[in-house]
Amino acid sequence: MKKIAILGSTGSIGTQTLEVAREQGDLEVVALSCGGNIRLMEEQMREFHPKLVSVWDEDDALALRNSTRDLNIPVVYGMDGLIEAAIHPQSELLVTAIVGMLGIRPTIAAIEAGKNIALANKETLVTAGHIIIPLAKKHKVSILPVDSEHSAIFQSLQGEENNRIHKILLTASGGPFRGRKREELLSIQVEDALKHPNWAMGKKITIDSSTLVNKGLEVMEAKWLFDVDLDRIQVVVHPQSVIHSAVEFEDGAVMAQLGTPDMRLPIQYALYYPERRPLSGKRLDLFALSNLTFEEPDIETFKGLKLAYEAMRRGGNIPVAYNAANEKAVSLFLNRKIQYLEITDIIEETMKQTGFISNPTLEQILETEQEAYEFISSRW
Repeated sequence: MKKIAILGSTGSIGTQTLEVAREQGDLEVVALSCGGNIRLMEEQMREFHPKLVSVWDEDDALALRNSTRDLNIPVVYGMDGLIEAAIHPQSELLVTAIVGMLGIRPTIAAIEAGKNIALANKETLVTAGHIIIPLAKKHKVSILPVDSEHSAIFQSLQGEENNRIHKILLTASGGPFRGRKREELLSIQVEDALKHPNWAMGKKITIDSSTLVNKGLEVMEAKWLFDVDLDRIQVVVHPQSVIHSAVEFEDGAVMAQLGTPDMRLPIQYALYYPERRPLSGKRLDLFALSNLTFEEPDIETFKGLKLAYEAMRRGGNIPVAYNAANEKAVSLFLNRKIQYLEITDIIEETMKQTGFISNPTLEQILETEQEAYEFISSRW
């Protein structure tokens, strides 16, 4: 029985990971963490009986200890608690499903402890890929992508280890505002941006999908995961979300992974790699498909993608500024303090004012994040 730990178990990826564990029946969940949803965490504790639970806030930890006293499960909190869950001695694989740069420290700790990583926290590689990838190689740890697009690329590369990638074709649904121009987005409200046409995701990633910032983060992540030049990563808008991504090789052959939009598939593939298991749910019916279409992304209207390429080309700590500015801007938008189009404006302004550091340490990464937050707080 494989033993796993999950950071962010009450979020979208975390709950679907537990769905896979529930369905398969041979995964033991030894550690769980969440931000503040302690009601759902208590339900998960009572069902899966982990050895350790971590929450972010000390008061939440106290409340959870009191409500689950009968379970006798230790409840820790804060960054120290996250790291303790990440390196739990019984776990073999860590699912990093928390959102944001919060995932960097526990991921580093888990790698140093020899844990394989099922990576759903793209910000970890976006901001600290130059630290994470060499560290994983040093400790002989596997980083298994959970994002549907990166999993599709990973699956398309199986058996192709000695063949050079000519191009990665990273697909995007286009989000809820595909085809609109900038002036048509002036009055967009939170509710509009949260209506993704294909995928059921958390609020932050759904907003990121609508701005194409999520695709920009995925471009950066793909560069680190698959060791390819930025110019070899092409974003293709594919509204049907059937082809989850593809790889073109030097001979012109294109290998792709197709399927219904179901995050449990890439999650399960990462959990059991290289084994494939039966999975319940809707299957892809090629006869029912009326058409598959492909478009170039509109990077002038959706500046988030254009800015991501710029951030990655500049390198150093600029992707940190890009990511931190987006996190702050999305939070402001969700709290109705800025307009929709201001999200990418804030990212652009923050990148401009960030002092360049070519090879940032972890401390400098976190300092850049904080400086970005302070800059935005002073202006918006």
